[in-house]
Amino acid sequence: MPPTGREVLQGRVQELIDNNPVMVFSKSYCPFCVRVKELFTSMGKEYNALELDQCDDGSSIQEVLHELTGQKTVPNVFVNKKHVGGCDKTLKAYQDGSLEKLFENKISYDYDLIVIGGGSGGLACSKEAASLGKKVMVLDYVVPTPMGTSWGLGGTCVNVGCIPKKLMHQAAILGQSLKDSRKFGWEYDEQVRHNWDTMREQIQNYIGSLNWGYRVSLRDKNVRYENAYGEFVEPHKIKATNRKGKEAFYTAEKFVVATGERPRYLNIPGDKEYCITSDDLFSLPYCPGKTLVVGASYVALECAGFLAGIGMDVTVMVRSIFLRGFDQEMANRAAAYMEIHGVKFIKKFVPTSVEQLEEGTPGKLKVVAKSTESDQVIEGEYNTVLIAVGRDACTRNIGLEKIGVKINERNWKVPVNDEEQTNLPNVYAIGDILDGKLELTPVAIQAGRLLARRLYGGSTAKCDYVNVPTTVFTPMEYGCCGYSEEKAIEIYGEENLEVYHTLFWPLEWTVPSRDNNTCFAKIICNKLDNDRVIGFHVLGPNAGEITQGFGAAMKCGLTKEKLDETIGIHPTCAEVFTTMDVTKSSGGDITQKGC
Repeated sequence: MPPTGREVLQGRVQELIDNNPVMVFSKSYCPFCVRVKELFTSMGKEYNALELDQCDDGSSIQEVLHELTGQKTVPNVFVNKKHVGGCDKTLKAYQDGSLEKLFENKISYDYDLIVIGGGSGGLACSKEAASLGKKVMVLDYVVPTPMGTSWGLGGTCVNVGCIPKKLMHQAAILGQSLKDSRKFGWEYDEQVRHNWDTMREQIQNYIGSLNWGYRVSLRDKNVRYENAYGEFVEPHKIKATNRKGKEAFYTAEKFVVATGERPRYLNIPGDKEYCITSDDLFSLPYCPGKTLVVGASYVALECAGFLAGIGMDVTVMVRSIFLRGFDQEMANRAAAYMEIHGVKFIKKFVPTSVEQLEEGTPGKLKVVAKSTESDQVIEGEYNTVLIAVGRDACTRNIGLEKIGVKINERNWKVPVNDEEQTNLPNVYAIGDILDGKLELTPVAIQAGRLLARRLYGGSTAKCDYVNVPTTVFTPMEYGCCGYSEEKAIEIYGEENLEVYHTLFWPLEWTVPSRDNNTCFAKIICNKLDNDRVIGFHVLGPNAGEITQGFGAAMKCGLTKEKLDETIGIHPTCAEVFTTMDVTKSSGGDITQKGC
């Protein structure tokens, strides 16, 4: 016979008592409840509080507690499974020392901390916690892609993201440099061509060395690493399943979820059977040939850019806008540069099916697509179809729902407070799975380290998610920090902003006579705050190297006056930010006539 609703509720209450060292059944408006919670905070003890006035079944829970303890009122306090009582009894137990003795009967766990996810954030957090003397385990398991691709320790950035992306971007830059070199006097007769296999092998060898380095680093820090899939079974207990299906169970006082994201598919016929994603591209064992990239995300444009740069025939199919979430003027300029340099764009279309015409490495695929604005249908043939339409958080199959961790059901991301703590006090989350936070590797690393220092090192420093510099490695790189122009207008109002902008021509590009007045720089200033720079944007070579320094300056409260007072380094691209004098509102000419 299935359990009754009352029995389910009794089990839920008992589970809360059993799995939390301090459990306070409370009401948010109750001053006695507030006093008890303040007591535990002053003692340095973490507690889990269930606010009964904020639960749909709060009155029923209070009835269950009455049956269990004989106490009708809140707060109803339990320490290490033992019923302490209400406010008066808890304060009395504190005063006579019996409350502290209850903490001496601490529940024993296998580990102080278990980190689920061996990416950049998870590794940073685990190593920092271990260096602070804690017993730490890392669980990391890569579910193979539909094409069977998997990889080693280090997460997306190291294996199928930032690192191989930047190296392949560099391969494309070298191709352009070869073309430019003739104008600088270099003469060569040998036929120049790109070898995909050589590039892939060298990059994968480097990534392999990074994977090994991470394992050695964990070992040196005495962090236990298990190549196993982690799934919560209780708030303090996790099941780890290895590649052979062998299960093991581990307990920990605290958990950090750092499982990251994986590419989203289109849910159309043939997508998982015949298409690849960025998870497959960087270790693809053959040259992709004529490629269709579906999407306009930074992953889509970066991959399309370096594929075209090494000689591929590349088409990008765009549903709506470029680089959603980024400054749209900059995004459109970055895409326009790609189009000038050979990348074809099919705008306002989405694929409806992918069919295999020929097998091979690569084979041949037929893509059918429909317009987003009319009934028009088009077809095209490609060797490879790369899907880059976004990424989904890896939170759905790790048992979070079993232990009551809240998830945003719209995007499957995890809401946390400003200390990366979920609604369950012993479970934390960092990295790309956080709801409303930046999906950037350095952000995850910073958040992971600071979290470990707060938990085990007595620190109070929190991760700052504002004014984070980043770069999109499109053929002409786009670096930014702070607000996009659209977001700045939304927050401050257009009348309270001054936007300075200019085109510029890198000196290195003058002799080859290419791409004059395509590089672009822009700053957004808040007139209500001493013309403080709240948005920084640059489109040009080495944009990442330029943006890093200006990101630090913005942390220090950079203003337009301070930029004007700064002497530029000549001749560089970055110096344009020290001489910008044309505002958008003036309508003045921003083209460059000379150096």
